[in-house]
Amino acid sequence: MADLTSTFIGIKSPNPFWLASAPPTDKEYNVRRAFEAGWGGVVWKTLGEEGPPVVNVNGPRYGAIYGADRRLLGLNNIELITDRPLQQNLREIKAVKRDYPDRAMVVSLMVPCEEEAWKAILPVVEETGADGIELNFGCPHGMSERGMGAAVGQVPEYIEMVARWCKQNTRMPVIVKLTPNITDIRKPAEAALRGGADAVSLINTINSITSVNLDTMSPEPSIDGKGSHGGYCGPAVKPIAMSMVSEIARHEATRGLPISGIGGITTWRDAAEFMSLGCGNVQVCTAVMTYGFKIVSEMISGLSDWMDEKGHTSTADFIGQAVPNVTDWQYLNLNYVAKAKIDQDACISCGRCFAACEDTSHQAIAMSEDRTFSVIDEECVACNLCVDVCPVEDCISMVPIEPGQTDPRTGKVVEKEYANWTTHPNNPGAVAAE
Repeated sequence: MADLTSTFIGIKSPNPFWLASAPPTDKEYNVRRAFEAGWGGVVWKTLGEEGPPVVNVNGPRYGAIYGADRRLLGLNNIELITDRPLQQNLREIKAVKRDYPDRAMVVSLMVPCEEEAWKAILPVVEETGADGIELNFGCPHGMSERGMGAAVGQVPEYIEMVARWCKQNTRMPVIVKLTPNITDIRKPAEAALRGGADAVSLINTINSITSVNLDTMSPEPSIDGKGSHGGYCGPAVKPIAMSMVSEIARHEATRGLPISGIGGITTWRDAAEFMSLGCGNVQVCTAVMTYGFKIVSEMISGLSDWMDEKGHTSTADFIGQAVPNVTDWQYLNLNYVAKAKIDQDACISCGRCFAACEDTSHQAIAMSEDRTFSVIDEECVACNLCVDVCPVEDCISMVPIEPGQTDPRTGKVVEKEYANWTTHPNNPGAVAAE
């Protein structure tokens, strides 16, 4: 039986599945129910400084993007950090940590970018017995307009400065939560490392407007006829999150920096993919807001079964295994050749592959009078579009041509040697170097 026990920057939890800082972690009632359901840890919803409570809107806070079957693909939210008093949150954090000592309790923080503000909040959080803190440098709406959240996360110098203040004024491990609303995610990660941060977490939400009501001409969610940009999350952001995670994991200056992965994680497979790209654990939000806390049981059993199947005894066995296989385009093997193949027994003759290839690709699929579809190898460039649009799983596959065989499209023998653009004869730089 695989051991899912996780130790992330010294913080232990029974499994690598944490709840992200968000509405599901805003109060004791929620967090206790989450721990009873089996979650390994939580990042408590972002706390602010002592003073007048944050005021949230009293109207719709979420916009949604749906798939054709009304499956929720993405959420846009305009909610701010906790609007509950600081002292109430601190009491609840302390009580939950006391009753669940084996679960990870990390507290998300966001206060003005002033050293005294951070010095004031750190000791009161530390007194709760929390295992660590997460610096919320990612929120793209509301708080960013007040000089916090993404307004800090978009300036590497500020990240480094605040991380250093925190490391100098608390015993707790410090996680820096990064904003995706930036050109190069490696720069803020480097800054967090320079500031002494123990880890980074990413991604926070993506700045977005999900839809416009064409009757009221107001962005959704609409508050009295007006809308605002918000933070986008859910399954739709997973590809963006994994790319950014991989950039940090393989970047020379940040290689080895612990990463907590966030962004569209819904299943155990999503979690395993993030972890294979270098994440020590994962954080989940939208999936819980869609399906409830009990989805963690499927995540735990699914990951455990997969690990048993692969012979992994602990999560450390596969964390980061995919990182060496992430590379830049110029280093891909240009001598690799594949062709599409249609399984006629599985084909339902819908014609989707034909329409996509005929109208938008390489006219490499033929349709007979009886609607039998076949691949024209002489035209197929292995773009994979037919596989992606086919509604039948595994009906169309990509079959590699073995080295030494002839490529029907070019008439050339497939080379055995590995070749990429850096050495390709059509590359002016390579030719000049020769």
